Amino acid sequence: MKVAVIHDWLTVYSGAETVLEQLLELYPDADIFTLFDFLPSERRAFLRGHEIKTSFLQEIPFAKKYYRYLLSLMPLAIEQFDLSEYDLVISSSHAVAKGVITGPNQVHISYVHSPMRYVWDLHAQYLRDAGLSRGVKSWLARWQLHRIRLWDYRTSAGVDYFIANSNFIAKRIRKTYGRNAQVIYPPVGIDSFGLCDKKQNYYVTAQRMVPYKKVLLIVEAFAKMPDKKLLVLGDGPDMEKIKAAAKTPNIEILGYQERTSFVKIVQEAKAFVFAAEEDFGIAPVEAQACGTPVIAYGAGGALETVRNGKTGLFFKKQTVESLVETIGRFEAEGVSFSPSDIRQSVLSFSEGRFKDEFMSVVSEMKPTQSKAEIKLVHANNTLDGSL
Repeated sequence: MKVAVIHDWLTVYSGAETVLEQLLELYPDADIFTLFDFLPSERRAFLRGHEIKTSFLQEIPFAKKYYRYLLSLMPLAIEQFDLSEYDLVISSSHAVAKGVITGPNQVHISYVHSPMRYVWDLHAQYLRDAGLSRGVKSWLARWQLHRIRLWDYRTSAGVDYFIANSNFIAKRIRKTYGRNAQVIYPPVGIDSFGLCDKKQNYYVTAQRMVPYKKVLLIVEAFAKMPDKKLLVLGDGPDMEKIKAAAKTPNIEILGYQERTSFVKIVQEAKAFVFAAEEDFGIAPVEAQACGTPVIAYGAGGALETVRNGKTGLFFKKQTVESLVETIGRFEAEGVSFSPSDIRQSVLSFSEGRFKDEFMSVVSEMKPTQSKAEIKLVHANNTLDGSL
């Protein structure tokens, strides 16, 4: 089979990129299509030298800095990729990648990290966070989101087989598109996160600094607990807001960390703090692979990876007060699992398991006719007509 892999955009190496990395291991000859490719040279090793085919949006001035503002053009751009020569099309989608156009003799498998949150169930929250709750700009934004919703729903019909990255997202797919999805949890590099049973006296969070990740909430909570140290890892658009909120000396904003440093910090942390309603959440699984318990908001994918009271604790509301109360409970009670048992609980989220399950799906969904078979049928029909 000739295979194309569609990825929304390449700007950072994060959860979606770990899936892309494993897909490229499964299909080393696949061609990659993406709207934008602004990935720094030092973070491109996982692409293994693949040529990246980008959309016309790549050439728009200032796209590297403002690509998120081009949302209204993304559906048009993703539809311009000519995929007619491919037998199997795999989209890894959290935005528009699943909207590529394929034909009846091609198979399109879409691995969905989430239907677009800012378009569907979380659109009101995103509008509030962007200061677009009312006024002319608000109505323009709402109209744009409405148009994208219509497009997103329509293009779901072009997907032959949906795969969700968690049961939580399978429910979202069902609610949004009216389609069933098989669950295959994302690949987590468990082997890169070795067990450490000697913990230091600090908490850690590591997230992309965007509003829905709620890093600001975590920082505000620890500002009210000056006796508890917090290390904040990661980078993103909200960095300046988060730095401004880190007013107390117990909070250190360390920014992006190279892999070795990142692993060491997470390994030695007393606990990993996670406040997002995440689709799956790779970071809490990585923390548990180190034997580090997780304090997480009890919603979304965390419910499928953290065992409340055993490998971590859940807080009930996305509020500073709820998180502070849960940190206090953790300090008093801890969790019942030992570091080695915490690690054991997440071993099933490995990269090998992901590849095995994905290949099992593909083996069931091979195109009914290869291009060679189609040409043979066409030749036979022509021959029959001439006799």
